[in-house]
Amino acid sequence: MMRPSMRRVDQIRPVSMETNVNKWAEGSCLIKMGGTHVLCTASVDLNQPVWKRMQNKPGGWVTAEYSMLPRANATRKSRETLMRDHRSAEISRLIGRAFRSVVDMEKLGRHTITIDCDVIQADGGTRCASITGGYVALVLAVRHLIDAGRINENPIRDYVAAISAGLWNNELILDLDFDEDCAAETDANFVVAGDGRFIEIQATGEQHPFNNDQIARLMELGANGCQKLIDLQKQILE
Repeated sequence: MMRPSMRRVDQIRPVSMETNVNKWAEGSCLIKMGGTHVLCTASVDLNQPVWKRMQNKPGGWVTAEYSMLPRANATRKSRETLMRDHRSAEISRLIGRAFRSVVDMEKLGRHTITIDCDVIQADGGTRCASITGGYVALVLAVRHLIDAGRINENPIRDYVAAISAGLWNNELILDLDFDEDCAAETDANFVVAGDGRFIEIQATGEQHPFNNDQIARLMELGANGCQKLIDLQKQILE
């Protein structure tokens, strides 16, 4: 069955990443994956987080906050509702884990970098777009620290990107948009490093359990899709 977007099963949506879109942030990136648009900003605090200072722990920290604007979806959500959104808190933790997996905290020095991922428009895959665009913002913020003489070495060890895949109408497909995500029998998100290793896998049998062959194929789709995104990150960051 043809996908609503007329894409092949292994085809990602059109992707663009525009850097330095925020004049104040040390790093910023506006990522567009099809109809999903996310503004990612990286802010540098020249101090460790309080919990690290209290525990006298060395090195810095990377964290993230994810949110959606009230009219990011077809129906407006009030700001009060969004502030109580447990989904946003869970996604924020996912994004933070993804970045920390490739950052050497000791080389980062006693600095805290916060990546804010604000969804301007949602059409599926917002957490994946946030990780992919947020990584670009993170790299730019680290370059700012190096240029300012705050750190001597690049603490980032590898690239990071994320993409969704799922079982839709008995087809295993890559990079689900909203219409596909709503009807997916299995929904998965893959966070992958530049060397091809998986950082995190989230997979749910929405309608029924999935088997080993299906998850293996979804992992293959996810890894290939993330490599395409990482190739684009490299072009953007050259």
